[in-house]
Amino acid sequence: MKMGFIVNMARCVGCNACVIACKSGNRLEPDMARRTVTEVDETAFGGVLRNYRSIACNHCDTPACMAICPQSAYAKAEDGTVLHNPNLCIGCKLCLAACPYDAPTYNPVTMKMSKCDMCYARRQEGLEPYCVAACPMEAITIADFDVIDESLYEKTVPGFPDISVTTPNVRFLIPKVGEQSRR
Repeated sequence: MKMGFIVNMARCVGCNACVIACKSGNRLEPDMARRTVTEVDETAFGGVLRNYRSIACNHCDTPACMAICPQSAYAKAEDGTVLHNPNLCIGCKLCLAACPYDAPTYNPVTMKMSKCDMCYARRQEGLEPYCVAACPMEAITIADFDVIDESLYEKTVPGFPDISVTTPNVRFLIPKVGEQSRR
């Protein structure tokens, strides 16, 4: 099993409900975010349409954060989720410097790093991650990448960092010309 996020860019309207739900559900400090929504060039997919990309930790096959951490504060769960142990973290920020996706975030109160764990504890209780549950457009889902049909998805989109470094477990459904969720 290898869990990851699927982002349907044809459905995302850039509302940031996923960001707010994550911040609230995980009780993050005001300046912290584990998920970001960015606008993608409106002509990136062959038409003129606003497109958004919602990204959190990509739970990579080869996580740069885990490789560089001097305290071994990162580990992979059986389902591929990259977990961070704040009890081992010293807040050195090496993981942030190493991650091409800027997924780890610094907590100024605890002076330690923090990152998306795909709401691992919630999933153990049979609940969806906060971001998935909050999205009014159902633009974010999670799936087992060992069983999805890879031909249906894109592994990268314009503006996304080079995926060959870490092999991220995020897939994208990109808008087709004329497809629009904002009716």
